[in-house]
This record gives sequence, C-alpha cells and structure tokens, in this order.
Amino acid sequence: MRSIPKQLVDLEISFRKSGLKITHQRLEIYRELSMAIDHPTADMLYQRLRDKLPTISLDTVYRNLITLESHGLVNKVGTTESMARFDAKKEKHHHLFCRKCGMITDFELPLINKISLPDELNDWGKIENTNLTVYGVCKNCLKTN
Repeated sequence: MRSIPKQLVDLEISFRKSGLKITHQRLEIYRELSMAIDHPTADMLYQRLRDKLPTISLDTVYRNLITLESHGLVNKVGTTESMARFDAKKEKHHHLFCRKCGMITDFELPLINKISLPDELNDWGKIENTNLTVYGVCKNCLKTN
C-alpha cells in the first residue's frame, strides 16, 4: 500500500483535477479513511474524528464521503447492511464479508482481475467498476458458536 503522504498528494492533485475544493475537514476524513482497515461507515469515521475536529458533524462526514465517492476518490463497499461502508484503497482488490459481525477483509485475486466481461454487456451501458464480494462467517464468529 502507498504511504499516506503520497496518497494525500495524489488526493490534492485529484481534487484539483475534479474541481473540488481542498478543505481541512475533507483531507482529515480522507486521511482517516486511508488508514482504516475496517471499511468504516460515516458514523465510525465521525466517532474517530470528533476529538481532532470538534466542530465536525456526522452530516459533514457523510456528505464528504459521498462527494469523494462521486469523484471516484473512494468506493462504497457492497454489504448486506443498511449502512454504507467506505474504502479508500484504490488498488484493485476484493472483499470478504462476515454476515455475523460485519467485518470486511480485503483480498487480492489477480486471476479474476484478468477476466474479460462478455461483449453483450456493452449493450447494457457503461460499466465503471467490477469487484467480487465473498459472503460467509469469519473464523472468530465460528469460534463463538
């Protein structure tokens, strides 16, 4: 994984290219998300940022995540939960999702990254991203049953 300072430089460049304003709150939200390995919700990020940014609101965190996602700078992770989870890792990867505790773990599967989609999908429209989410129960949850 790239270092956080390199990611922030890349983010500032991406902000400028997208016409997004670079704000202290937006940078801190991205920095926190970049360091997270648990694919946090907006509320989880808000809880982590409250001490550092006492004036930040949950709504501000959520709106910034949606803005970052709409500009392709972060991704929403598909889960079965009602709360959106977010991921700043831009390198191609996939997810394991525990249906019991909600833990999301990244994994790489280079072979699947090389699979071409069927040509008939071109008639559907523009496909922007593909990923694989594997659902199951993690070993920690299996131990507690």
